Amino acid sequence: MNEHVEIYEVGPRDGLQNEQQEISTIDKVALVDCLSRAGFSRIEVASFVNPKKVPQMADSAAVLAGITRKPGVRYAALTPNMRGYDDALGAKVDEIAVFASASEGFSQANIDASIEESIARFEPILTAARHIDLPVRGYVSCVTDCPYDGPTDPDKVAEVADKLFSMGCYEVSLGDTLGQARPDSIARMLIKVRERMPVTRLAGHYHDTAGRALENIDASLSLGVRVFDAAVGGLGGCPFAPGAAGNVATESVAAHLERLGYATRLDMDVLEQAADMARAMRS
Repeated sequence: MNEHVEIYEVGPRDGLQNEQQEISTIDKVALVDCLSRAGFSRIEVASFVNPKKVPQMADSAAVLAGITRKPGVRYAALTPNMRGYDDALGAKVDEIAVFASASEGFSQANIDASIEESIARFEPILTAARHIDLPVRGYVSCVTDCPYDGPTDPDKVAEVADKLFSMGCYEVSLGDTLGQARPDSIARMLIKVRERMPVTRLAGHYHDTAGRALENIDASLSLGVRVFDAAVGGLGGCPFAPGAAGNVATESVAAHLERLGYATRLDMDVLEQAADMARAMRS
C-alpha cells in the first residue's frame, strides 16, 4: 500500500508542557534537533502562553533560537493571543497554532473564556498571519469527552472545527484531550465534522490515557484521516484536564502505521534515540 500518513510531532510542546521538573533549554534544543533528523515535516516546538500558567514553556524563544533548523521542516508554536503571536514572530516560527474547545467547561478552565469568546480572540491573529502568509493550524479540544461537561456533542465539534477552518486555519487537529474516546465515539464525531469540512484538512490528536489511541487512529484511518499528532516517548498530557495521562507515543504510532502498510517517511532508529531522550526527561 505505502500510502503516506504524516505524524505531526508535538512532544517538545504538548509533551513537555505538563512535566513538573524543570527541563533545561539545552535538553529541549537537543530533543528538537534529534527529531529534525528523524524526518518530520512539522514539529511543534514552543508555546507563547502565560509562563505563570505553563512555566515549562517560559523559555520558548530561547529554544527556537537554539535549534538547528533543517530545510523542509516547519517549526511551530502555540499562540493564544496577539502578544503570543508577536512573540512567536520574533522567534521566527514557521507556523503558529490557535486552540479552541468543543466544550464550554473546558474552555473556561483552560483560557477563562467561552468558546465564542475564544474564537473571537483568534480573529486578529488569523488576519495578521494571513497578511504575511504565515500558516495557522487550529486545535479543537475535548472532541468526545470533557472532564467538566461529560460527553461532547459531535455537532458542536463540527461547528467549532468548521469555524476555525473558515477563518483560515489550513488544518484542524481534533483532540481527545481526556483520552477516553473509543473508536465508535471517534467515528461519530468524524462523520459529523466531515460534513462541514474536507477530511484532508483534519488531523487526529488522541491521548492514550485509556490505552485506546491506536484503535482510535485505526477508526480515523478508515474515515480518511491521514495526519496524526503524537509525542515522542509518550510525553505529556494537559495541565487543564485532570486525569489526562499523556499523548500517544510517536514511536508506537509510527511502528503501528508501518505494520499496516502505510509510509511514515521517518527514520525509526533516530526516532528511537529521540524517544530515549524524551523518556529521560519525564518527571
